[in-house]
Amino acid sequence: MNESSSLHQLLGAAAAPPWWRRPSLWIGIGVLVLAAAGLWAWQGRRDAQALPTYVTETVHRGQLSVRVSANGTLQPTNKVAVGSELSGTVAQVLVDVNDPVKKGQVLARLDTSRLDDQVARSGAALSVAEANLRQARASAEEAAGNLQRLQEVARLSGGKVPSAADLAAAQAALARAQAAVASAEAGVADARAALSSDRTNLRKASIRSPIDGVVLARNVDPGNAVAASLQAVTLFTLAEDLTRMKLEVNVDEADVGLVQQGQRATFTVSAWPSRNYPAAVARVSYGSTTKDNVVTYQADLVVDNRDLTLRPGMSATASILATERSDVLLVPNAALRYTPEAAPASGEAANTDGGLASRLLPRLPRSGAQRQAGMVTAAARQVWVLREGRPAAVPVRPGVSDGRMTEVASETLVPGMAVIVDQGGSRK
Repeated sequence: MNESSSLHQLLGAAAAPPWWRRPSLWIGIGVLVLAAAGLWAWQGRRDAQALPTYVTETVHRGQLSVRVSANGTLQPTNKVAVGSELSGTVAQVLVDVNDPVKKGQVLARLDTSRLDDQVARSGAALSVAEANLRQARASAEEAAGNLQRLQEVARLSGGKVPSAADLAAAQAALARAQAAVASAEAGVADARAALSSDRTNLRKASIRSPIDGVVLARNVDPGNAVAASLQAVTLFTLAEDLTRMKLEVNVDEADVGLVQQGQRATFTVSAWPSRNYPAAVARVSYGSTTKDNVVTYQADLVVDNRDLTLRPGMSATASILATERSDVLLVPNAALRYTPEAAPASGEAANTDGGLASRLLPRLPRSGAQRQAGMVTAAARQVWVLREGRPAAVPVRPGVSDGRMTEVASETLVPGMAVIVDQGGSRK
């Protein structure tokens, strides 16, 4: 009995199970399957992370305004420098800065002592000239009467008396007397002109305002000496009607073609930074100004200053509305500058879509065109949209641009579509 049991135990230990029933085989297969699945998932996740990311913005309809910025200075519409034509000493100053003045109002007076003496002397000279004229006229009348008597005697005597010499002498005396009258008349005219000139100078000693306005600057005080022998000295600066002013701005040569008379504009000044003042373009100069190799053109803007918050000389920054579009299709300028990277080559596609072995092989770097930075948006003829996760070109016809958005026309692009404006690297 013991020997039989020992034999059966020996035979059972010697018979090994079939290979498909071995646990180690199935454990190994399970480990390989799990490793392959993990590798597949890791590779898929890595490929997904290697895809580029796209930044998009939505196309919409709206209003587009093209503005031209320019800096300038506020000035009165009419500024007058008032000087003196005469030299002398200032006796009185009757106005000060910010005083309103009327046309013809006396602003200052020079010392008139010398001018008064000149007027008196000219008046006396005129009196002398007039007396000489009266004396010359009397002499002429006497000479004319004497000649007439001699001519009458000669007629009555039949030409016997007086002699021809006496008649000739009487005629010459009358001619001299008439010349003396003419000379005296000229002397009177000269004396009268001298008196008028001295009186004019006397009037000019009172410096008057040529316009209705306000005093911007006063450059004289009582007792100052005025020397006007070489050029007129500016004593006062007047501004006419500060309720209307002009803004003189310098427009860059690249923008001057957009600026035209009648365009609306707004501007700000440092004194009131939160307030936008309205203005209108009144004139664009044809003459240019070059400073530091920068060419600019002056444009004058009409400004309403009825509240008198603006003052001459203030620096201002103007924004001129050059073009305005309403209800147009707008895309970002970045969308017109964007160019996607090139698609992978056919060999790369085969490696991508192949099996596990192909995924384990190293990939060649993708060859793609770099995005063209700084492309002029007006020259672009297409934008890119995402279709099934890939960029697709959409043709457009660009219009005006404000530097951030551009007006476009397209039969394919409609409001609400997302256009690509930038492309990032692989997802992390």
